[in-house]
Amino acid sequence: MSYTPDERRSDGLVRHGARALSAVVLIGSVTAAMWALELFDVYADNGRLDQFGIQPRDVSDLPDIFTAPFMHAGLQHMAGNTVPFLVLGFLAAVRGIAKFLAASLIVIVVGGLGVWFTSSANTLGSSILIFGFFGYLVGRGLFERRLLDIGIAVVVVAVYGTMLFGVIPSDPAISWQGHLFGLLGGVLGAWFLRRDTAVSEVVR
Repeated sequence: MSYTPDERRSDGLVRHGARALSAVVLIGSVTAAMWALELFDVYADNGRLDQFGIQPRDVSDLPDIFTAPFMHAGLQHMAGNTVPFLVLGFLAAVRGIAKFLAASLIVIVVGGLGVWFTSSANTLGSSILIFGFFGYLVGRGLFERRLLDIGIAVVVVAVYGTMLFGVIPSDPAISWQGHLFGLLGGVLGAWFLRRDTAVSEVVR
């Protein structure tokens, strides 16, 4: 079956629109769930959900590397992470949900294990994912070398580049380890999921 240029263009627009809608629904749903969890934790559970953060070098606590990025230490913490999570999460997800989920899993594992090995305090918050999305978007621009990915990487660095100062130890209340290892996880995700790898074909 053959298509005219106009039909191919129309089909491409439909696919891009569907991907964008899927990204909005996914990121919006995750953000709403995190807000619901934090509101419940603050007003009904006396902060007990904070126990699902990462307790360094506690073997029994290792599974919490998968819950810590979705928990927050209060509403102010949650509010501060919401906008960058929405923006960077959408940009990371809009090119394909399967790759986004694979990249997020890499970020969670690399960021969580990095915190587990190197931190000295209970750590939680979506900044692990936020820095991971940043690293993934910049890494995708470097490794994919497609004009759109390069453009997105440039915009992300221009708007959010100052967040890189967050990987420098400064405030004891802020986990620079989560920022650093989340960022590394994002770059690794972009590398493993680049177009010319078998892994990329599996999650396409």
